[in-house]
Amino acid sequence: MQAVILVGGEGTRLRPLTSTVPKPVVPLVDRPFIAYMLEWLRQHGIEDVIMSCGFLASGVRNVLGDGSAFGIRLRFVEEPDPRGTAGALKFAESMLDERFLMLNGDVLTDIDLTAQIAQHEATGARATLALVPVEDPTAYGLVHLREDRSVVDFVEKPSSDQIDTNLISAGAYVLEREVLELVPPDRNVSIEREVWPLLIGNGLYGYPSESYWMDIGTPARYLQGTFDIIEGNVHTALAERLGKGYLAIAPDCRIDGRVIPPAVVQRGVTVAADAHVGSLVVLGQGVTVGAGSTVERSVVLSGADIGAGCTLRDCIVAAGCRIGDGTHITGGAVLGEGVTVGAQNIVTHGARIFPGVTLPDGALRF
Repeated sequence: MQAVILVGGEGTRLRPLTSTVPKPVVPLVDRPFIAYMLEWLRQHGIEDVIMSCGFLASGVRNVLGDGSAFGIRLRFVEEPDPRGTAGALKFAESMLDERFLMLNGDVLTDIDLTAQIAQHEATGARATLALVPVEDPTAYGLVHLREDRSVVDFVEKPSSDQIDTNLISAGAYVLEREVLELVPPDRNVSIEREVWPLLIGNGLYGYPSESYWMDIGTPARYLQGTFDIIEGNVHTALAERLGKGYLAIAPDCRIDGRVIPPAVVQRGVTVAADAHVGSLVVLGQGVTVGAGSTVERSVVLSGADIGAGCTLRDCIVAAGCRIGDGTHITGGAVLGEGVTVGAQNIVTHGARIFPGVTLPDGALRF
């Protein structure tokens, strides 16, 4: 069986992490984000994957190659212009079999695709949407089902008095090829707004699941997804490496300070004396943490250098950053690739510093 993954967006909500790196290959713990989806598909027997790309497509292809590293066949199509969810699918039509999966590439999940496909076959559906419950569905579209799991209707971004279910679409669909006949070619088409309404009462079903699901399209969700992976809240291939202690430290690291699980410390990391790392921390390859510094609930990507006496908490530091002594990066702040922050700065309150920016000593107390 095939899968089509839509990864054509620019990842604007995740900037500055996506200013220099395509969103599908932004590092998440120890691998490109999209690798989790490819491994998930492989676990359910999906070995032929088509990636529908747009923004920075060559960067995605260069990182992922032909898919052999993931045990799959991976092919790419590039939209000539943005065509929406259904338009992107239509553009890949010549490569598709009679039945296939369509997936939103922004999602981290462990939904049971095998069970979803089995229900699709049992009901004779034309399309089966994976559905998940969320605590606050006001930012999503509610999906109402009949007892036989056929879709009754959708309520887009409901007000509080309209909420009578918490099931939303999880962005994972099983489709019959005939659905493509409902999509006009060569234009922007939304499968959610223009195709699903045509299928209500005519073969559209939902598959409710209690599995883990998260759209990691914002820095806050990127951090939460990271924490959920290293805590084992979502089933991933990383679980074996972390083990029961929820701690993975590469053998060539120099750890003179403390590392508290859950944490992942990759190759070539140095943690100086009296430094405290964890819990809920990922340090990428070659990261240096200076003496007396504290890093908690944060992601620090490869090659970053953290000076002495720093505090990093609830933040994301991209590759190649330099952070001067006594600086505090907290409160959801995000540093883009290659940022230099001098000594005695305070960066907090969700501040985003874009790639290549240099802040002198004491320049920012935000």
